[in-house]
Amino acid sequence: MQRHAVVTGGGTGIGLACARALKAAGHRVTVMGRREAPLAEAVAAGAADAFLLGDVAAPPALSCDILVNAAGIAESAAFLKTDAAMFSRAFTTNVLGAALVTQAVVPGMIQAGWGRVIHVASTAALKGYAYTTAYTASKHALLGLVRSLALEVAAKGVTVNAVCPGFTETPILAESVARITARTGRTEAEARAELARPNPQQRLVQPEEVAAAVVFLASEGAGAVNGTALPVAGGEI
Repeated sequence: MQRHAVVTGGGTGIGLACARALKAAGHRVTVMGRREAPLAEAVAAGAADAFLLGDVAAPPALSCDILVNAAGIAESAAFLKTDAAMFSRAFTTNVLGAALVTQAVVPGMIQAGWGRVIHVASTAALKGYAYTTAYTASKHALLGLVRSLALEVAAKGVTVNAVCPGFTETPILAESVARITARTGRTEAEARAELARPNPQQRLVQPEEVAAAVVFLASEGAGAVNGTALPVAGGEI
């Protein structure tokens, strides 16, 4: 059955891969984000049917059957150099934004008696990483939102889940590699190897692998999967 899916952060990285996979699965897909160019490119490339400019922290009116919230920010710093502004940015997008965009679509899902809410969290929602306290704290909070809301809507035909990728080949990861090389003098290959090290498969996760998990959670057959955090991390968790 074709459903309408909205993918936030859908212009690049994991969000774009999710949009493409959901479209391939037969759904009608709208990508949402703050920058028009990558969203328009996603539509032109056939990864989505339409795009919507918007910020998850102040979402426009939305209606969909499937929400995939891939919008997020990731900053890193030593804890003693992590100021209030960095914590605020992380929580505004990764937690408050996630909550507000979910509030925008859940009433329609409840009325329809069917819905799928899938947040792209991180292995940082399930464990700690040094030098990422603001990001890790925000992803732990996002998982709390997922688990609590899942219980509220469990008997209403709506499921709420999270996928938790390890380090994934995305533009955000490329920025992390650049920071590591600038800060430590390591080569790009050494920086990438360091990021791949926690994964027992000794590699970076691919966006398409995360998208495959999202497509499953969005499916009719995943109706009994609710309130879960699905790691996509090669056995790291």
